Amino acid sequence: MTTIAPGTDTLTRDALAVLQPGFDGTTAPDWVRRRIDEGLASVALFGRNVVSEEQVTALTAQLRAGRDDLLVAIDEESGDVTRLDVRTGSAFPGNHALGAVDDPGLTRSVARELGRRLAACGVTFDWAPSADVNANADNPVIGVRSFGASPDLVARHTAAWVEGLQSSGVAACTKHFPGHGDTNVDSHHAVPRIDVDADTLYERELPPFRAAIAAGTRAIMSAHILVPALDPDRPGTLSPRILTELLRGELGYQGLIVTDGIEMRAISATYGLHQGVVLAIAAGADAICVGGGLCDEGTVLGMRDALVAAVRSGELPEERLADAAARVRDLAAWTAEHRGDAARTTPDPEIGLVAARRALTVTRAGAAAPVTGPVYIARFSPAPNIAVGHETPWGVAAELERLLPGSAFGTFTGDDAGAAALAAAGGRRIVAVVRDEHRHPWMRSALDTLLAARPDTVVVEMGLPQAPPRGALHVATYGAARVCGVAAAEAVLAG
Repeated sequence: MTTIAPGTDTLTRDALAVLQPGFDGTTAPDWVRRRIDEGLASVALFGRNVVSEEQVTALTAQLRAGRDDLLVAIDEESGDVTRLDVRTGSAFPGNHALGAVDDPGLTRSVARELGRRLAACGVTFDWAPSADVNANADNPVIGVRSFGASPDLVARHTAAWVEGLQSSGVAACTKHFPGHGDTNVDSHHAVPRIDVDADTLYERELPPFRAAIAAGTRAIMSAHILVPALDPDRPGTLSPRILTELLRGELGYQGLIVTDGIEMRAISATYGLHQGVVLAIAAGADAICVGGGLCDEGTVLGMRDALVAAVRSGELPEERLADAAARVRDLAAWTAEHRGDAARTTPDPEIGLVAARRALTVTRAGAAAPVTGPVYIARFSPAPNIAVGHETPWGVAAELERLLPGSAFGTFTGDDAGAAALAAAGGRRIVAVVRDEHRHPWMRSALDTLLAARPDTVVVEMGLPQAPPRGALHVATYGAARVCGVAAAEAVLAG
């Protein structure tokens, strides 16, 4: 049952309804519960809010005490970007691994099981999947979050992922419209720009979003990217041409449009947080994602008041804000209606590992001796992007140390990483673990050093496998989820 605090006017309720804020802590803060009573219709969970599934279940129950249809959102892509498994690594491979297998039925099953887990925890809205076509292998923020470089492949797996997730009663949010794959800048830091003609955009970037719409995606997330062929002045999140004319008009999409994190510097550093919120709603967005960084009550109240002031000044039409709030409430009602769907699906807790095993590509060079005894695992670790974060463990060390007692592990970075790893390994055989070797000259140099001195080194690539396979054994996992590490460790021992 939803209760609204006495004295909360319609305009204020609508302004709160379009916000999807995060918060600190693993229990529901009093300020969040007060704002839910006043009209807040959504909240967002991030890694800082997650300790265990039992704790998340208790947290979502607390949050819904005053509003049964509250949307509880999470940024759970599986694979490298995980919040539910933030402390252990994901139990599901990410998009690139699923694209490598290219079995839409498998993708659907993985997303269905993920949805079942989210629903069991009381999460009803997932900011996933990424429908970006990985047209630029040097992209610093998409990479293995994409199903691949082919628009057709990305389209069929985006549709399958949406169908699988939503069969569990969890709303999907396909992102990042109109496509973040061909960028070389992370929009967490600045405004990326895609300088291609409109024909290329329509043929390459849009097919996955068309497929998602056809599959019934309940939400689409906008990208903070400048696409001059569509709008030379404003990034997608703030562009009426992109959100209203293209997405609503040309593509016929009628579901919820939510922004990427509004506090990302592509918006906040260029337009200001409050003006960015107003411009996004005016452009056609219905909900504002905030809280990955700014997660305090003052941020929420400031955005609420900016929207109210914009309506009262005539800058933002009141009917546009009312329409946006209505779309949020419609999605909340859909999730409340479908909350029992997950109970009708059959649990498949091993599907993630099954998919990770199927995704592996193993390349052998010559007749190298099999790995049978303790090894030294040298992980060459690049700086993570903000979407992935630094909290989630990755690699093969935990599983190899379990399978090969006496093995040891170290993390290396920088120009002397190869020499440092050689020295640390001593006489043990080396398993070198890399992530996007092709993007990091120091990582490539470290492998050169290792392989020159120890040609029997095993190489495990857990990012985009763009560099040529090398090493006595080369294992490509297409992502760094925990299950990808388990599958890779099995392959190392199998030789």
